[in-house]
Amino acid sequence: MGRRAPRHDIDESAVEVGDAPDAVAGTTAVGVALRHAVEQMGVTRTARTLRKLNQADGFDCQGCAWPDPDPEHRHPAEFCENGAKAVTEEATRRLLDRGFFEQHPLADLEDRTDYWLGQQGRITEPMVLRAGATHYEPVSWDDAFALVAGHLRGLESPDEAVFYTSGKTSNEAAFAYQLFVRAFGTNNLPDCSNMCHESTSVALSETIGIGKGSVSLDDIHRARLVVVAGQNPGTNHPRMLTALEEAKRNGARILAINPLREAGLVRFKNPQKARGIVGHGTALADLHLPVRVNGDLALFQAIGALLLEWDAVDHDFVAHHTAGFDAWAEHLADLDWDVVERATGLTRAQVVEAAEMFRDSDATVLCWAMGITQHRNSVATVKEFVNVILAQGNIGKPGAGLCPVRGHSNVQGDRTMGIWERAKPEFLDALQAEFGFDPPREPGLDTVHAIRALRDGQARVFFGMGGNFVSAAPDTEVTEDAMRNADLTVHVSTKLNRSHVVTGREALILPALGRSERDRTGGRDQRVSVEDSMSAVHASRGPLAPASPHLRSEVDIVCTLAEATLGSAHDLPWAEFRSDYTAIRRRIANVVPGCAAYDEKVDQPGGFVLPHPPRDSRTFPTAAGLAVFSVSPIDVLHVPEGRLLLQTLRSHDQFNTTIYGLDDRYRGIKGGRRVVFVHPDDIAHLGFADGDRVDLVSEWHDGSERTAPGFRVVPYDTPRGCAAAYYPETNPLVPLDSTAVGSNTPASKSVVVRLEPARATKAGVSKAPLTGSVETGDKRSTDPIHQS
Repeated sequence: MGRRAPRHDIDESAVEVGDAPDAVAGTTAVGVALRHAVEQMGVTRTARTLRKLNQADGFDCQGCAWPDPDPEHRHPAEFCENGAKAVTEEATRRLLDRGFFEQHPLADLEDRTDYWLGQQGRITEPMVLRAGATHYEPVSWDDAFALVAGHLRGLESPDEAVFYTSGKTSNEAAFAYQLFVRAFGTNNLPDCSNMCHESTSVALSETIGIGKGSVSLDDIHRARLVVVAGQNPGTNHPRMLTALEEAKRNGARILAINPLREAGLVRFKNPQKARGIVGHGTALADLHLPVRVNGDLALFQAIGALLLEWDAVDHDFVAHHTAGFDAWAEHLADLDWDVVERATGLTRAQVVEAAEMFRDSDATVLCWAMGITQHRNSVATVKEFVNVILAQGNIGKPGAGLCPVRGHSNVQGDRTMGIWERAKPEFLDALQAEFGFDPPREPGLDTVHAIRALRDGQARVFFGMGGNFVSAAPDTEVTEDAMRNADLTVHVSTKLNRSHVVTGREALILPALGRSERDRTGGRDQRVSVEDSMSAVHASRGPLAPASPHLRSEVDIVCTLAEATLGSAHDLPWAEFRSDYTAIRRRIANVVPGCAAYDEKVDQPGGFVLPHPPRDSRTFPTAAGLAVFSVSPIDVLHVPEGRLLLQTLRSHDQFNTTIYGLDDRYRGIKGGRRVVFVHPDDIAHLGFADGDRVDLVSEWHDGSERTAPGFRVVPYDTPRGCAAAYYPETNPLVPLDSTAVGSNTPASKSVVVRLEPARATKAGVSKAPLTGSVETGDKRSTDPIHQS
């Protein structure tokens, strides 16, 4: 049976609140990581697993997509605390077998938190929930594939099926998956990028011609200025701190732009170096701008206006490589500084100090993450980042460029392999030329549209390749009702999560090999490949024996399902793909731009880097053939009196919807998750006190309100009028219709809320914290967007 998990849920009354530290990592991070690993894996398995993590002959971390150094510069412990936690979650010896499902009816599992569900261990065999049944029960793989294929073939249209992908799926599995879906006849390929960096992809594609960042790890090290906006690397991308430390020691300055003062950008104690263990570590941010939530667009327009005023512009680059500069400059000439100060919450002096850092740098890297991309105006904000970078010629030269930091280990690779509901015609043409069928051309459903289609009965089957769709998606009650409206929900998974207990009329759990496990599909050792945030592609080979003999690889699951569903249609080589992943890589080489000789290059130590014209040659594959300056009006979020602007965020003990533990030591939280961080003056102004229990109520312009109950008020250093709380607990507050213009990304970082005294005592065990309530009718209506 292996090691069993503690069977308890979260007692939110036990939460403790202390001071946030002014440094991160150090020996504490090492101790926490090892404690997690040894507790669930044991000493020998921990050593065997972690020594292969992020090594050239090992496997890629299941966590974030931060790049690895060149093989000759990698540390023997090339991982961070949260990377070790991610591996532990997958490589745990806790096993969840059929006996567990016999003991726990679905009704019981629905009352559990994602934390409790995830702690139960690895799923060991396929499980099915029959129509009307109260329990999952074992099912053979053949019967599972037949069940899915039967539902798919019974649809009136292929567009009645939704095929979701998380960001951990390998390139080989992703390529086979999108091929199957398009051969089936639909482009309904939503993915987790729709919920995080879609705004980045849209903005960069329109301005520089490619939806990816333009920097390498070496550029971070060589930069004179590194800007970190809307990002908390200390928790979300901890290995980035090592790169920032090296940049700092090479003379770079660091500008942090974030509503919260995050400890990870104050001081870093690198546990791989003596000064990080016995010394004070390295001070990182030279300046922290506590920008108001959603104030980044106004801030960067002000920075751009000052650079123009000071003539801190690379005129030669602008003249030869860009279009639209004059219109942008004319727009900023009329900048209203009162609007800037109102939108940002900053003084003009603070903005000037930041702009001077740009002016004085001849090589600037601008980094950002979901604190930027999950707003109504997020596409415009990223375009404003591009404007500032273009104005100073900070792209396509050493130490400079645009650096979106992806939050999941292969979300960028999945998109490269064709996981996209709006694939480019050139990609579809290449598929047709390679495989001899004409793939569908109409755009498919993204995440938000997929939820609507399921809700409205326009989609009947949901197939999820990894992830935890229900907990990751916005408007939790609406999403759960949509999933329950499906005929069949299927999830390819390693561990239990809430998506398995919010089901269609029938449901399947298909257990997959993890990235840390040896893949012997087809009777041979297989390897897969992934792409990081900086377009580097490399191989990944798991060292561990599988948790169960009944597990199958993602590639195997996709190819066998394709055979069961399509039969001999289009004469596609599913059996060949399943038995030898090299055959997939050879087809990738023929279809995906920049992937010639893919199989050969991915096996080189450290892999290879995909081409990026703006970075490589200062050429820009836009419609204009040049990099494009954009003109965007400033959006100022108007928050009514008595309301706060809430942003959702992660704790230090989680990765996306996977909860590792109940502490957030970098914000002083221990033993709980239902906390809301509010400025002390706002707490007093709203009539509350430190430690009060409140319900969070979001207001939407259609008159509807959504409630997330039972949060402890925590005083915190955040801009006045702003608040922050963890997701997925706050996802019920995000309306499905609240999305970014141009990308349809849920606006999870701009939620207008009010605090109400908790309606009942919520301090005890939290049994079902992910569902909120939605009320409509004659409520106070609030439109949070005000154009200035």
